[in-house]
Amino acid sequence: MRIRRKKWARPELAVCDYYIDEPKKMQGRWAEAFSTRRPIWLEVGCGKGVFAGRLAMSNPDVNIIAADIKADMLGVARRTIEKLYTEENKAHDNLMLVLMNVSELSESFCEEDKVDRVYINFCNPWNRGKHNKRRLTHPRQLVQYKKILSEGGEIRFKTDDDILFEDSLEYFAEEGFEPFFLTRDLHAENIPDNIMTEHEKMFSDEGIKIKAAYFRLKG
Repeated sequence: MRIRRKKWARPELAVCDYYIDEPKKMQGRWAEAFSTRRPIWLEVGCGKGVFAGRLAMSNPDVNIIAADIKADMLGVARRTIEKLYTEENKAHDNLMLVLMNVSELSESFCEEDKVDRVYINFCNPWNRGKHNKRRLTHPRQLVQYKKILSEGGEIRFKTDDDILFEDSLEYFAEEGFEPFFLTRDLHAENIPDNIMTEHEKMFSDEGIKIKAAYFRLKG
């Protein structure tokens, strides 16, 4: 997602007590980032933070890491999350915003930092052939997720893009994942715990069907 530069983003993030801008220093210590030790879920490419904020509110027994490569985007996410919690009159201690390049994921996590779930929501489809390797579902990224997933851990993937979805099914199979849930029309399934992202609502309002698949490693 493209975003204009926000001059206020880095100053606001600098005083945010749930923001980390050097994730490599947290390797082996992610449990310490939160006030309470809980299972960890990771959203890669968290965008404006709507999904991460609602996910954290709906799952107070889980610690959420919301990662994005752009500090300006994380600045927007911080404001979004603060607004969500103010509207619900709630406090939060289970959400962390992290400035992270997903290609360096395994350099920021190690054996002690296993996550139980990874979310990939409406990532850039990069449908031009030479850019396919930049997809967050490409095999070279799936290898990174495999290193940090706990035994029985899940990857949950949603997209509006047909080409990306079908290609991704092949990527996951190639890397030893199998789907335990798969649909090409998510909103027809009436999934009770589905949390809509801002992109999901936009595409759905345009009549575009949302594709989704949840994966675990075989065996």
